[in-house]
Amino acid sequence: MNERILIEQLRQGNQAAFKQLVEAWQNMVYNTALGILQHPEDAEDVAQEVFVQAYQSIHGFKGDAKLSTWLYRITLSKAMDHIRRKKRKKRFAFVRSLFGEHGELVEDPPEFHHPGVSLDQKEMAAVLFKAIEKLPESQRIAFSLHKVEGLSYQEVSEVMENTVPAVESLMHRAKMNLRKWLGDYYKNLDSEG
Repeated sequence: MNERILIEQLRQGNQAAFKQLVEAWQNMVYNTALGILQHPEDAEDVAQEVFVQAYQSIHGFKGDAKLSTWLYRITLSKAMDHIRRKKRKKRFAFVRSLFGEHGELVEDPPEFHHPGVSLDQKEMAAVLFKAIEKLPESQRIAFSLHKVEGLSYQEVSEVMENTVPAVESLMHRAKMNLRKWLGDYYKNLDSEG
């Protein structure tokens, strides 16, 4: 179906059009959220929020970008909101644990599994995703969209509403940070063994 027709049907509240929107972009939305959040349950929650937001705000969609670009923007916004909420909860949980009976942390992050990572590379991927998590927000978004989702610099610039040179700069800084952190990690592994 033509994107303009789909958008028009969505604006009219057509349920079949909404179902088509979800079916066409659910994997992209989920994988983008997962690449940033690194927790399947969180990514599922964010994906649901993204489609609810898209349905509610389709009238505000101007059509100056592709529908997929608009959905990437909503996904990134929702994922970053989720991270901020989680950090607030973690800080609160940590403060509460200071006054708890046993003094242990309330929340321990589960292991991370991304659908695009094979089993034999799981440990290395987990280390990489932990390092990505430490990147500043704009670097993390640019790196995830380009390296994890496979978008071109031009597409990343459209999603982030930035210039291509700005995205190239973010990617360069992200790679430098990751190289430094991962280099330290592997040096520590060598010295332990």
